[in-house]
Amino acid sequence: MRNDFAVFIMVWGRPEKMWTARTLRRQGYTGKIFYVADDLDETLPAYREKYGDDLLVFSKIEVMDQFDPGDNTGDLRSTMYAVNVIPRLAKENDIKYFMVLCDDYTRIAYKHNAQLEFTDKPVKSLDEAFLALLDYFLRTDALTIAFAQTGDFIGGKQSKKAKDIMVMRKAMNSFLCSIDRPFRFLGRMNEDVTTYVNLGHKGNLFLTVPNIVIHQKPTQSEKGGLTGMYLDYGTYTKSFFSVMYNPSCVRIGKMGDKHKRIHHKVIWDNAVPCIIGEQYKKDLVEQV
Repeated sequence: MRNDFAVFIMVWGRPEKMWTARTLRRQGYTGKIFYVADDLDETLPAYREKYGDDLLVFSKIEVMDQFDPGDNTGDLRSTMYAVNVIPRLAKENDIKYFMVLCDDYTRIAYKHNAQLEFTDKPVKSLDEAFLALLDYFLRTDALTIAFAQTGDFIGGKQSKKAKDIMVMRKAMNSFLCSIDRPFRFLGRMNEDVTTYVNLGHKGNLFLTVPNIVIHQKPTQSEKGGLTGMYLDYGTYTKSFFSVMYNPSCVRIGKMGDKHKRIHHKVIWDNAVPCIIGEQYKKDLVEQV
């Protein structure tokens, strides 16, 4: 793996469980891994013992006023602080390109085979997958590119994402970034959605590739991480953060197949600049 690339895993409150790191190594990632924690985590000593110099710790109190949480609760439970600090940590460790991941990935899989048929086969070489994603990233102007999530394929092979095999104009949960393309995440909860809509509204590009999907532990099924915050505030509050920042194009809706749950819904016609087809182009000379 190239020396200027690394994976940064955000960790909090569950040092005994590191699904993502095990998944990365099991599926052929040989590069650098850093673990990012804040100094308010009571389990920090256990993380230090387990990961040593690969654990990077930042002061949440020192950075709390640098980023917009979107509320006045004073609750510091959020990945917004860690994800916004990671570019600085990357630069300090001579890393130019980096993947930001959560700690609960159990599998990373291909969603289409060589014949573009819908599937779910584990990636055997994440080195190759990350390098291919980086190559695509460098060919675009995107601020970040993400892998798909299982929720993108509700309905299986009959889902729209499974049939279209097109990049999506969003980025959630996993982020390929560069220190040369800086941006900030917004909001204490649902910060990924809020950010790709808010900055996308201003013409910035956020992308998700549908060819690879991350499998995670079920939401709120494990202690630690952000489970406590989500249980305290509920899914409605989480989703409404994106409505507050982007009221013209985000509303509360439902998602799911048989078992519906509250979720954000982006009205894309109102959200981002769109390319107008050539058939609508008018001859300015004729107009004069």
